[in-house]
Amino acid sequence: MPATPITVTTRYTPPGRRAYNWLTAVAAYPGAPTRAEINAGSDLTAQLAEVNGFELTGDSADAPDLGGGFVAQVPARVTASDSEFVFYASSNSNDIRTVLPRGTAGYVLILPEGDVPTQKCEVWPATVKSMFIDASIEDPGKIHVQLSITRLPIQNLTIPA
Repeated sequence: MPATPITVTTRYTPPGRRAYNWLTAVAAYPGAPTRAEINAGSDLTAQLAEVNGFELTGDSADAPDLGGGFVAQVPARVTASDSEFVFYASSNSNDIRTVLPRGTAGYVLILPEGDVPTQKCEVWPATVKSMFIDASIEDPGKIHVQLSITRLPIQNLTIPA
């Protein structure tokens, strides 16, 4: 008897669907934010030029035993990659610099398929560690916001109604 296939996916591309919010509070962390906390946050999506990082990497630890020659491995620590948002700058300085100055602590809410109740989201506790204006003179003005991930991100949370 063959294995049961996984559910067929409905594929999509992220632009126009994926959303990124900045939340100042998630009282139930490591649980999901409430609808009120999401609504009180800032939707960053429309001003984003790039998103980098927001990945977890798991380490392994060797676990040899004296009974044989094979060295087994067990899951060990988890590390977050360097994470960064790149935003468009505004000619009047009314842009991300007023929302996320250096030192700001909060939560990045990643909504992979948009803000759709009952679908999945991720909460990444973070602090802005640096911000700088891109030096390019040929491209639209951009501001890089680099983040330190301060606690374990929680994935596959259900978006509240």
